[in-house]
Amino acid sequence: MINYERLKNTREDRDLTQADIAKLLGTTRQQISKWETGVQMMGVDKYIKLARFYNISVDYLLGLTDIPKEIN
Repeated sequence: MINYERLKNTREDRDLTQADIAKLLGTTRQQISKWETGVQMMGVDKYIKLARFYNISVDYLLGLTDIPKEIN
């Protein structure tokens, strides 16, 4: 799975909207859409914030592993 697909699927699995994540990350819904479709790359700081919010590893969000390990 490509990392931007993982971003979208993780959000949708938790019944969150792009607007919900935009508010969390301090950006716009349009920007979230660009990240989730692969039009633009998301910064490392945003991946870290999402990983903490979802309580899963950044590796999972990046598509480096298929196991969403919890963060301690």
